[in-house]
Amino acid sequence: MGPRQTAQSLIAGILFAALAIASAIAGQPDMTPINAMDRAGFVQKFGGIFENSPWVAEQAWDKKPFASLDALHAAMVSVAKQAPAPLQLVLLQSHPDLAGKEAQAGSMTASSVAEQASAGLNALSAAEMTQMSELNAAYRKKFGFPFIIAVRMHSKEGIFFEFNRRLHNDTQTEFANDMQNVYVITRLRLNKLLDAS
Repeated sequence: MGPRQTAQSLIAGILFAALAIASAIAGQPDMTPINAMDRAGFVQKFGGIFENSPWVAEQAWDKKPFASLDALHAAMVSVAKQAPAPLQLVLLQSHPDLAGKEAQAGSMTASSVAEQASAGLNALSAAEMTQMSELNAAYRKKFGFPFIIAVRMHSKEGIFFEFNRRLHNDTQTEFANDMQNVYVITRLRLNKLLDAS
């Protein structure tokens, strides 16, 4: 295993450890009402977990019944992992840039607004905004999709550090990094949604 694969394995391990902690904190909701939902109701409730991609929830519904929150999330992740690469790319491209034009226009999803605010990305200085804009543009130009990171797991400084570090990777590595971060983000969203309901 080379240094790049070792680093990727370490990052994946850290992300999944964070998911386990988030799961333990969230506890287990009663799955009975979730398993009783028809497809339309399920998609209405869970269609926003994967950013602007209700097709994930729609296909995950077929995997009912879910024994636990872990099983529900695993079913959704399985749908995303088994999707053809072009559809995975659309999924990544559905995410907004960090503190980007969607944030400035007020057109991000409520989940993205709350997540970016949690790391202070809604209150960047002018210099930080310029730096973030340049990083977003450089990342999109190099890879063809936005930089995705589970911002709730990072400080503002950590996000800038990861942005600069990951810009040196190749496209395949960053596609995988983005997808792994999507899985962490969606688990946190699922916890938050079910905790609030």
